[in-house]
Amino acid sequence: MMNLYSGTTDPFSHRCRIVLFEKGMDFQVIDVDLFNKPEDIAVINPYNRVPVLVDRDLVLYESNIINEYIDERFPHPQLMPPDPIMRARARQLLHTFELELFSHIDALEKNPKGADKERAHVRDQLTQLAPMFTKQKFLLGDEFSMLDVAIAPLLWRLDHYGIELPRSAAPLMKYAERIFSRQGFIDAMTPSEKVMRR
Repeated sequence: MMNLYSGTTDPFSHRCRIVLFEKGMDFQVIDVDLFNKPEDIAVINPYNRVPVLVDRDLVLYESNIINEYIDERFPHPQLMPPDPIMRARARQLLHTFELELFSHIDALEKNPKGADKERAHVRDQLTQLAPMFTKQKFLLGDEFSMLDVAIAPLLWRLDHYGIELPRSAAPLMKYAERIFSRQGFIDAMTPSEKVMRR
């Protein structure tokens, strides 16, 4: 059985939990208190961060790497596109999300009062995505994919991070509600995450 060491409020761990629940597999989530991490996290991940996936002899860290491994090992439902060109585009977009959105999470988590610049940047980047959802249900079209998994924890935490989107971002929020109503997303949430949103 796979073990996922997962932070109870960590957006990156949240991604991995979503994938595991979407796949409906046999796994165990080991909750990690981010403010009081057990020593074995530093032993299995040299960066002393979660998430960490342990599958027999294999130890993986970094949420996108973990999620691609799970997707390839358990291909139903497939979350990365089967076509190499579309898969490369998806990976490129995942990388863009890391640089443009998720690189600001640390500042929002650690210094919420002094992170106005980061908050504005994330708000503006998300607002730019909004128009695409007037034409399609999810980021890659009509099918839920790894891109939706990647961005979902951030969208869930907008209130928590104090990010207010303008009215023009309404299509993005409708898209977010589609994700939040998925059983895999609901099942993946910890009690601490459930209270992050009004």
